[in-house]
Amino acid sequence: MQLTNSVAIVTGGASGLGFATAQAFIAKGARVALFDLNEETGAAAAKELGENARFCRVNVSDEASVQAGLADVVAAWGGVHIAVNCAGIGSAMRTVGRNGPHSLDVFSKVIAVNLIGTFNVTRLAAAEMAKNEGNADNERGVIINTASVAAFDGQIGQAAYSASKGGVVGMTLPLARDLASIGVRVNTIAPGIFNTPLLQSSPDSVKLPLIEMTQFPKRLGLPSEYAQLAAQLVENAFMNGETIRIDGAIRMAPR
Repeated sequence: MQLTNSVAIVTGGASGLGFATAQAFIAKGARVALFDLNEETGAAAAKELGENARFCRVNVSDEASVQAGLADVVAAWGGVHIAVNCAGIGSAMRTVGRNGPHSLDVFSKVIAVNLIGTFNVTRLAAAEMAKNEGNADNERGVIINTASVAAFDGQIGQAAYSASKGGVVGMTLPLARDLASIGVRVNTIAPGIFNTPLLQSSPDSVKLPLIEMTQFPKRLGLPSEYAQLAAQLVENAFMNGETIRIDGAIRMAPR
């Protein structure tokens, strides 16, 4: 699928990996809706991106909220061709720690946003994509989900986060198989340690060990590198049902 003249939604699009993806897609001629909860940041991001961007306040784990966001995009731009799921939250809590067992509420919230939210947007966006006219391959849409290297080598305290991202990896192939009949491809990107606002605010005591675990290049990943891969997954029609690590060959140590 070509990005030119396509309509994309990007969850978590107001910052970090999502914002970089929106920038890259717009540069290639797409129109992009930023699905995010933060109204102030979202509106500012859409303004910065220009006339081919719009902000929709969306809670990815809420069915009605996602439906409303999609309806807004379809009313404005006539359809949805691409969905990129970048919205997510993290947590750091041992299964049993000094204060007792892991909070079930925290675990449930991480699963609700990272896994259920990803599936919620995927299913609803795919239903809209099914209405599109297929191209020469009968392709009607592309979905890109975001996992993490923590899905494979999660650290101490990452049980909730790793479970949520492992779930995203685990449903990639079934989703691709489910949606093949309507001409929608599904792939997942599993980033390593990227230079996002969350990590920028972390002290060197957190960042430097993570950089040391990265084999080459010895630095944090750039959001633009994630965005570059996302654009390639949209445009390469034979990429389907795959999870791709983009991580500088990092393998996470236990801590």
